[in-house]
Amino acid sequence: MDARQRQLLDAAITVLGTRGTRHLTHRAVDDQAALPTGSTSNRYRTREALLAGVLTRLLDLETTGWNHLAGNLDQIDPDTVATALGTLVHDLTTTGRTLTLARLAIFAEAAHQPALQQQIAHRQRDLAAWATPLLAALGARHPATALRLLLALVDGLLNNQLANPDPAFDPTTAIATVLPAILSAPAAPQPA
Repeated sequence: MDARQRQLLDAAITVLGTRGTRHLTHRAVDDQAALPTGSTSNRYRTREALLAGVLTRLLDLETTGWNHLAGNLDQIDPDTVATALGTLVHDLTTTGRTLTLARLAIFAEAAHQPALQQQIAHRQRDLAAWATPLLAALGARHPATALRLLLALVDGLLNNQLANPDPAFDPTTAIATVLPAILSAPAAPQPA
């Protein structure tokens, strides 16, 4: 991805995260990026192409965040992981609020667009490739199930804090409280 693409996609993320999907237009992105009219449509001819580009950028940024989290783990134990994950969730609801709101907006769009769903599924497989062994190292009885539960917990914490901000928000305590149950969860039923 070149610098101009990043500039356009970061501007689109800002539009999504501050104004929502209804306001995501080529012109709004041009204005946010302080570029001439038509700059966005030259790179992303349709709204669907723009959404796909935004999702790619969001997933790249999210992957960077998860990799940063993994790189900051001095040791693999539940307390260390809960603290690191709590810090990430806190950051995503404060300094990363716009990015997280854009992610939520585009994930809602993906509910109606199979191409976006495929992008998300591909990245979730990538995340599982490194997160599942991490959860196994923590003692998860069924690491794949534990990952699904942990991601659901993180998404729930993010959604609740963004929708109804609590000044005393403490995701670390919530994660540390629930993590033992996640690690000991039985295997999820397999689809028939």
